[in-house]
Amino acid sequence: MPQIKVNQRTLGVTFRENGDAEILLWAPRQTDPVLVIHEDIRIRLTKQEHGYWHAVTDQLKPGGHYAFITDDGKTIPDPASLCQPDGVHAPSQALNITAFPWTDHEWKNVPLEEYILYELHTGTFTADGDFAAIEQKLDHLKILGITAIEIMPVAQFPGTRNWGYDGVYPFAVQYSYGGAGSLQRLVEACHSKGLAVVLDVVYNHVGPEGNYLETFAPYFTDKYKTPWGKAINFDDAGSDGVRRFVIENALMWFRDFHIDTLRLDAIHAIRDFGPVHILEELRQHVDLLMKETGRTHYLIIESDLNDTRFIRPREEKGCGMDAQWIDEFHHALRVATGQEKHGYYSDFDGLAHLAKAYKDTYIYDGIYSPHRNRTFGISAKDRPGKQFVVFSQNHDQVGNRMMGERTSTLVSFEMLKLMAAAVMVSPYLPLLFMGEEWGEPHPFLYFVSHTDPELAEAVRKGRAEEFAEFHAQGAAPDPMAEETFLHSKLQWELIDEDPYRTLFLYYQALIRLRKQQQPLAHLDRSQLDVTVNESRNTLILHRWHKEHHLFCLMNFSKEEQLLSFPTNTISWKKIFDSADPLWFGPAAAAELLMDGAEVRMQPESILIYTNQYV
Repeated sequence: MPQIKVNQRTLGVTFRENGDAEILLWAPRQTDPVLVIHEDIRIRLTKQEHGYWHAVTDQLKPGGHYAFITDDGKTIPDPASLCQPDGVHAPSQALNITAFPWTDHEWKNVPLEEYILYELHTGTFTADGDFAAIEQKLDHLKILGITAIEIMPVAQFPGTRNWGYDGVYPFAVQYSYGGAGSLQRLVEACHSKGLAVVLDVVYNHVGPEGNYLETFAPYFTDKYKTPWGKAINFDDAGSDGVRRFVIENALMWFRDFHIDTLRLDAIHAIRDFGPVHILEELRQHVDLLMKETGRTHYLIIESDLNDTRFIRPREEKGCGMDAQWIDEFHHALRVATGQEKHGYYSDFDGLAHLAKAYKDTYIYDGIYSPHRNRTFGISAKDRPGKQFVVFSQNHDQVGNRMMGERTSTLVSFEMLKLMAAAVMVSPYLPLLFMGEEWGEPHPFLYFVSHTDPELAEAVRKGRAEEFAEFHAQGAAPDPMAEETFLHSKLQWELIDEDPYRTLFLYYQALIRLRKQQQPLAHLDRSQLDVTVNESRNTLILHRWHKEHHLFCLMNFSKEEQLLSFPTNTISWKKIFDSADPLWFGPAAAAELLMDGAEVRMQPESILIYTNQYV
């Protein structure tokens, strides 16, 4: 098996210093693949070990179109294509991505504990729906206080409308978004403004339309199934080449696009029972790359396994991932607000579980899960807070609803403010979903633009069947309709109107508070305590750093509540009040509290008091 080179791309088409194109194709299932350039120039490939085919030619230049002719005479794009300008079925376009004139040489990744993430979908974030348009909004994110943008997947997918999880060319940047060069310019623009860039990548499945991988090699295995079909082959016969393909892809984003962090989608659907898990091997190679370049890169996973082995360091027999998304915090918070408890939400008890999420991270940490009908999870108490990403909403939790309703349309304005603060005062990394900061009312719906009519109809039918039990709410929006996509776009003009403008200022103040107050900025989970009163539906989160203490009082009920907290401090100063008329709240609480005094809390509100205010 050829050794992976962390300092350069080897798969697909690369260009030598003299301008010659070097081609490396992994195709053990082909006996005589042929490179075809501009539809008429044919070049034979030389067979190498382990199913690789190689050629060097001066006939292919950057910008040139090429493909491979298979044994059965079909012309198929390059599995490691960097560009698909005419769609997923058309020839590939050769690019020299290493020629980009980077100027971010002094850039250093933001320390992980300082990440304040902002998840966005390129197509619906702006009216234009491309990388260049995102650049125009970076100042908005800086003013808000964001430190890292997280871009949903950009691997080439069919058509121009897709969440990104149906990508079929992992190395190719979606052409309708602007392609590779435009993404590189966006990353450089982010770095110039002090923003880190997180890219969502999908290594658990490949989309159906335009997926020609099996023609070339055993990319998939029948040993396991995923919710989206066959599993990627990470441990079956022929898996060495698949592992190389994935690792080289990750290294490319870091090395050639200067991406700071990768977010690996749904790693619970990555099946690998080999002696070295693919995530651990990926960590090994990313560490080698960091050693060579001097840059810092993080790996964040999405996982619902409640298993810390993925985020434990390799020296502790873990996979070495830096952090993970933690859905359980979201689920507990959502139920605490009084929203419906169906499906997996039925496992959550509101405030009691929210308190456990603050304290223990995993709610199901070795206890019985009624929804799963089994004991589930292990303890995460020894893991630092910076290893967990929490949120009050994200693309999944919004978009997987039939009507794609955002939280802003499901709860009151006061509860919306409370939920935002509940995330921001946690000892974890906070994530916002685009538009959340002004309470965007447009939904984020599920949309696709498949060009295969049968597949398009199957997606429509599958979406309708998924929500058949909700027929009283009407029909699920057609995922193929352009209107579904357009209705999911953000309405930027709203930010100049109230209450949207005030909510933006509220989020800005919350983020500033998190950065300035040491008990919030330090993600030390050992310096935290939680008190719950389930009968009153209140929660008190106590966080401290050295002698600096904060009490975050939360009232999730629809009634006024009197709360007090035991202290040894003579007086406490209020530093945040979601019910203040400044934030369109009903009434402000007392500015100063004497030891042991009670404070009157407005419904659906949060108060934060500190002992250090001189």
